[in-house]
Amino acid sequence: MKYYSLNNRENISTFENAVVKGLADDKGLYFPEKINKLPDSFFENIDSLSKNEIAFEAIKEYIGDEIPEDALKSIIAETLDFDFPVVSVKENIGALELFHGPTLAFKDVGARFMAGCLGYFIKKGKFGKITVLVATSGDTGGAVANGFLGVDGIDVVILYPKGKVSGIQEKQLTTLGQNITAVEVNGTFDDCQDMVKRAFLDKEITDERQLTSANSINVARWLPQMFYYFFAWKQLKAKDQKLVFSVPSGNFGNICAGFMAREAGLPIDQFISSNNVNNTVKRYLESEQYDPKPSVHTVSNAMDIGNPSNFVRIQEIFGNHFTDIKENLSAYSFDDERTKSVMAKVYKETGYVMDPHGAVGYLGVQEFLKLKPEYYGVFLETAHPVKFLETVEAAINTNVEIPAAIKSFMNKEKQIVTIDSYDDLKNYLRK
Repeated sequence: MKYYSLNNRENISTFENAVVKGLADDKGLYFPEKINKLPDSFFENIDSLSKNEIAFEAIKEYIGDEIPEDALKSIIAETLDFDFPVVSVKENIGALELFHGPTLAFKDVGARFMAGCLGYFIKKGKFGKITVLVATSGDTGGAVANGFLGVDGIDVVILYPKGKVSGIQEKQLTTLGQNITAVEVNGTFDDCQDMVKRAFLDKEITDERQLTSANSINVARWLPQMFYYFFAWKQLKAKDQKLVFSVPSGNFGNICAGFMAREAGLPIDQFISSNNVNNTVKRYLESEQYDPKPSVHTVSNAMDIGNPSNFVRIQEIFGNHFTDIKENLSAYSFDDERTKSVMAKVYKETGYVMDPHGAVGYLGVQEFLKLKPEYYGVFLETAHPVKFLETVEAAINTNVEIPAAIKSFMNKEKQIVTIDSYDDLKNYLRK
């Protein structure tokens, strides 16, 4: 499989180069040259396949022979050693729980898979030490820190916006030490993301360090998110209903991976982009004008992104045809009051506890089903409610049990570097 830059189709890359570089030299995101359809027999026999077997079939064509089959299967096995249940919440609504991994967030899958791929390429001896430079609006940082912790040949530098991630999220990315450095930025997530992109194109840095990104702009972080949708469909296949997936959307990597799964043949009928007030894509679908705005801080902070990087990949999937995108993607936007209100309402009616991001996803599927009640709606619960403890407990007026995985680092001291500007980041990296 070859990959091309979305800024220039003639800028071609291998999978290995795309993973190690993260971003093309022309600032474009990499995209696979083709999307292979899985055979009908795969879907007919999916009930007899394990998670690892499903994931291997879904991802192998995107890697080809660059990672041998045995090594790829080992990476997958280490990535997927937890469950992905679809839990019934209401009659026609289920929650796809993606928070059963080590950092209690959906990004565990992409971070672990990428760490495995990058670790394999480093062991080949072609590259020296690699610096993983990543921006986080919440869960990416913890997942990447955990996935790459102690991996030989890799340093990790994580940028996060000061005061705009939850206390538990901050603890997850600032207390590990070893090869992980947390950088607190006086600004927004978009500022962090812009700094990362700028560093990749700064020759004074790249002449001294081999940089790569572990944000969903990196193909090895983005593509394995397809797995969720295959696992969910296996559980829902017997319902024999039209399926709509409501995805709490920030940088749009997760929902884009869902579209990739559908392009491979997975029978998902519709997708919903459920947004907080950072709703650039919703406004685009209403006006056909892509007009990013500065991000606004909300209780669903992982979606506080004003200019989502991965939306360009969704446009590529649909050949940049606006009418096709609009036909296949619905979008809704909800403020904090609606979010907290529905968390309380669903808990009161069903006993199910949602985190703020899952709550936005629930609101999206609820709006969609008002128009098309014949669908079965699945919203993605992307993080454990405990990661947003104050917001959740205030909304449902009940204490949330703290898992042992969280308790283990709550009393540790955070270790951070604080910066105000790109020049600060550049000086730090050059040191």
